[in-house]
Amino acid sequence: MIDEQTDKPRHSFWKELPILLGVAILVAVLVRAFVLQTFFIPSPSMENTLQIDDRVLVNKLVYHTRSPHRGEVIVFKAPLEWSGNPAGEDFIKRVIGVGGDRVVCCDDQDRLLINGTPLDEPYIFSVDGQRDKPADQEFDVQVPEGRLWVMGDHRSASGDSLEHYQQSGQNIQSATISEDDVVGRAFTIFWPFDRARILTVPDEFDAIPES
Repeated sequence: MIDEQTDKPRHSFWKELPILLGVAILVAVLVRAFVLQTFFIPSPSMENTLQIDDRVLVNKLVYHTRSPHRGEVIVFKAPLEWSGNPAGEDFIKRVIGVGGDRVVCCDDQDRLLINGTPLDEPYIFSVDGQRDKPADQEFDVQVPEGRLWVMGDHRSASGDSLEHYQQSGQNIQSATISEDDVVGRAFTIFWPFDRARILTVPDEFDAIPES
């Protein structure tokens, strides 16, 4: 009886190798296009949460089934007036307000108010005991439906919704980004290895009521 396990041409592996490599490349391309993608951090706008040259992994599927939530760190295609780059550019920020939310600066303890509830923000940039303010000026905005108010954790070094609200003469459309422009959720730092960790939503967002 012939053993079918061994009855293969000796060089069949090398003949199949190009096919296997092609399949592997196709799978990698599909994963990058539709499931996961890596991004590196080029600026200090999300310090201390993210440092320059950190690598993050972004889930590109999650927002096909739901909208972004407050507190999540997202990658999005920046509007032209934000980046100045006609070819397009990806930004990374934290979602502070979603469609329908009222975001106000600030209460008597210098905290943002979202739908009337103060938000403690432990992730805001600090160095040598000096901490950024939640905002550098007072504002009171209502986030349009289908749009997001996003801010960097390093408030004094972030080109975010507040900066573009100021620059646009308080135009809320220019200050917010469309949910349709969101690439995905950054959910982990994977490099450098000593900084690897999961990017969770801070517990402080749990107390924020719906609009």
